[in-house]
Amino acid sequence: MKARVPFIVAMLCGLAWAGNLESCASRCNERFNRDAVCQCDRRCPQHDDCCDDYEHLCTAEEGPPEPKAFLDPEVEIPASHLYSSPSSCQGRCREAYDKHHPCHCNDRCLEFGNCCEDFDSLCGGDHEGFSYSSDAITKEELESISETIYRVDANKAKKDDIVLNSQNQISSSETRNQVDRCPEPLFTYVNENLFSKPTYAAFINLLNNYQRATGHGEHFSAKQLEEQDVFLRAVMKTAVMKELYGFLHQQNRYSSEQEFVDDLKNMWFGLYSRGDEEGDSSGFEHVFSGEVKKGKVSGFHNWIRFYLQEKEGLLDYYSHNYDGPWDSYPDVLAMQFNWDGYYKEVGAVFIGSSPEFEFALYSLCFITRPGRKCHLSLGGYPLTIQTYTWDKTTYGNGKKYIATAYVVSSTR
Repeated sequence: MKARVPFIVAMLCGLAWAGNLESCASRCNERFNRDAVCQCDRRCPQHDDCCDDYEHLCTAEEGPPEPKAFLDPEVEIPASHLYSSPSSCQGRCREAYDKHHPCHCNDRCLEFGNCCEDFDSLCGGDHEGFSYSSDAITKEELESISETIYRVDANKAKKDDIVLNSQNQISSSETRNQVDRCPEPLFTYVNENLFSKPTYAAFINLLNNYQRATGHGEHFSAKQLEEQDVFLRAVMKTAVMKELYGFLHQQNRYSSEQEFVDDLKNMWFGLYSRGDEEGDSSGFEHVFSGEVKKGKVSGFHNWIRFYLQEKEGLLDYYSHNYDGPWDSYPDVLAMQFNWDGYYKEVGAVFIGSSPEFEFALYSLCFITRPGRKCHLSLGGYPLTIQTYTWDKTTYGNGKKYIATAYVVSSTR
């Protein structure tokens, strides 16, 4: 009997240790643990893998968490990119390329879209000891082209085309609560004559081509594939996309309009796998139509889609935690909502923008600042867009698909 005691003790200790990996008890602010069922590090709210008691046990001793009003918590990024070190440019500006690093700080990282997130602030511009590569696009150039795109968007909604009922605003710390604080719909009125415009009509035709649940492969008919081309042809006829192409052509990013359109089709409509099924997702589906993954709404950053789903009774507006400074359209609203039984903690969308406007700004940021914050200017107000690249598969000569793109904030 005595010989069994050490074995029993070891077994009980092992069970206790395993159980502890499902809780944040004594684990607050520990490093990422691949063996744990859930995490308790400072970045777990961003990556949506915290233990259930993280907020109760860990945030109280840290103080209020950083505001994350515009975070897209369902972004799927490979674990090696999230937790490998170093992930900052601190002390690394102009260092030699190292394939083992998750991000880079050399003069070609802009070209390859693999700079660290703090590259701009630590290494960019007139930072001592660093200069941009000859084809790099500056923040001032991005602000200028975004103002031009904002100015020429002739298809945006006029002030009397949309009547919003935004109702109750909440703090960023309340977005996880899943409480419906707004009994009325968000949209009181939308002038649906907008939807007869060629780019709107082509955009809406795309929205029913997807299965929203990840893990179910997308299989497009010939008609649906043609609808993608119709949309691209329609937007390319607009002043918005002509200005964008002209800018990127001048910056030597594309040698012809056809090359530009082909790349847009690949980066936005090319299929990859977010779940267990090959080809179950794309940048367009995620950003504009919306998906459901692990019981939560993922993506879904478009006002037209929101309005149409709300009109059908499939979407329930809960609250908002940010309303932009613009007094005309497009504006920005960050919302909480329930989509046919699935919750969206924060979904920031442009309100009243044309499809080509959003498509242009997200494409601009993905092409020039892939995987990083992209600082723009709209009507004299600053606006930031975050994009992420899909790193598991590529197209063409190692080019990356769009994983997601969304508004982060209106401040620098």
